[in-house]
Amino acid sequence: MLCSKYSDFTKWVIYQIYPRSFMDSNGDGIGDLQGVISKLDYIKELGANAVWLCPCFKSPNEDNGYDVADYCDIMDEFGTMADMDQLIDELHKRSMKLILDLVPNHTSTDHVWFRESRKGKDNPYSDFYYWFDVPPNDWESSFGGSAWQYDEMRGQYYLHTFAVGQADLNWENPAVVKAMQDVVDFWVDKGCDGFRIDVIDCISKDLPNDRNGLGPRLHEYIRALFGREKTAHLFTVGEGHTNEIDDIVLHCAHDRNELSTLFIFDHMECGRSDKFTPKDEGLRALRDYLVYWQNETDKRDLLYSLFIENHDQPQMISRIGNDRELRYESATCIATMLYLLKGVPFIYQGQEIGMPAAHYDSIDDFDDVECLGAYRKYRRTLSEEEALEKVNFGSRDNARHPMAWDDSKNCGFTDDGCEPWLINHSRAKEINVKNDLNSKKSVYRFYQELLKLRAGNDVLRDGNVEVISKPEDEFFAYIRSLNDEKWMVICNFGKEQVIELPSDCEEPVLANLERKTSDGLYRPYECAVAKMIC
Repeated sequence: MLCSKYSDFTKWVIYQIYPRSFMDSNGDGIGDLQGVISKLDYIKELGANAVWLCPCFKSPNEDNGYDVADYCDIMDEFGTMADMDQLIDELHKRSMKLILDLVPNHTSTDHVWFRESRKGKDNPYSDFYYWFDVPPNDWESSFGGSAWQYDEMRGQYYLHTFAVGQADLNWENPAVVKAMQDVVDFWVDKGCDGFRIDVIDCISKDLPNDRNGLGPRLHEYIRALFGREKTAHLFTVGEGHTNEIDDIVLHCAHDRNELSTLFIFDHMECGRSDKFTPKDEGLRALRDYLVYWQNETDKRDLLYSLFIENHDQPQMISRIGNDRELRYESATCIATMLYLLKGVPFIYQGQEIGMPAAHYDSIDDFDDVECLGAYRKYRRTLSEEEALEKVNFGSRDNARHPMAWDDSKNCGFTDDGCEPWLINHSRAKEINVKNDLNSKKSVYRFYQELLKLRAGNDVLRDGNVEVISKPEDEFFAYIRSLNDEKWMVICNFGKEQVIELPSDCEEPVLANLERKTSDGLYRPYECAVAKMIC
């Protein structure tokens, strides 16, 4: 059983919004905060009770908001601080929470801290960033090329782990720690209920050594932000890149006063051999990762983050499911596999209508700085068609196309006479909220029922998990139990087969296809949930 602090978070269902692509309220082709406000009832009716907003702070958008120019102001395209205040108020009126995306590893080079820092060594902000006369190592940027950029004004090189316009903050400087504490406190005072922390494991560095290891003061810095009395109540989820359980314990054990949970990314490799190369895998691969991490986190009383999609990842349904004739079945089966496990659920915008990956025939239709760099690299050895297949598969744009609300010209995202900031999803006319809600096979309505069932049953949130399917089985079956109550969850994979269960169950209370019994013949991607007869 999770400690009481963390078991409260299992009642949260977090809906992730990429504001630029969610809903445009003023017809400029860019989503905004008023657009988010206009769709809060849609999110609440789905069954979510918290919203995670991707970065909405002032930014020149070299990396779509992950290059922050002012942590305490709103991006011009998204609205004003008054709009943010209204959003927080409207969320809280609906008993919903707000989680903001915090980017503590780097700022935009447009940030006043960097503009001052580059003026010279006598400036109060001089040591807010890493400056060297000569690059001390051969680190490469995550977006390609050297991680060191020469600045003419300062006459030195600065570190950028990501884009050139994203300068890494020097957390060794106590003034940086205090400045980031002030940022967190500013938003807590505004009413923010939690944070998703971008690349949290990068903030401590062991210069000039290899940055792939966790820096020596990482946990000290995390506690400086979230281990204080003012911030101890927050929900915090870190984006790190460790899959070592001992490291995860150090981040998330409830007596560490650091993070509520981490995103564990092992399962995000399902269906691909690298980010831009597909791999022939199905739901069995996802199941095996989920089973492993359920066991590992449960043994250590850790909160597990239940997610399969986000703003950086192409849609899972297109990698390990059938996103064509069995799209509904695949989307609902994957959701059932995931969201009835123990942990805190995350749903990414569009996932609730089974939105698949997109496909385009021109590199001009892409915006993602990472995939554009990859395309240039692939064109050195591959044909244009082959390089396009790579970026179509792996581009972060897959998750960032405007939300498809209906089948109008601009899919209800923005005015029909306007050009959206990014080309509409290639299948938006077919797959959109309006069409889904009008369909007999509605992914959204299945999600509603699934989340309602989870919300109404302690056993499906906090009960023990017992996996009864075997590793070689082409299905996933597990039991949730608490006190004297037990529930069975059965998820078939991509082929028709008979599934025999070891215990009797009542008639399923939830299934993506009509069925009267919990065992028997299952069609591809069919799933069922039933209470067990004890």
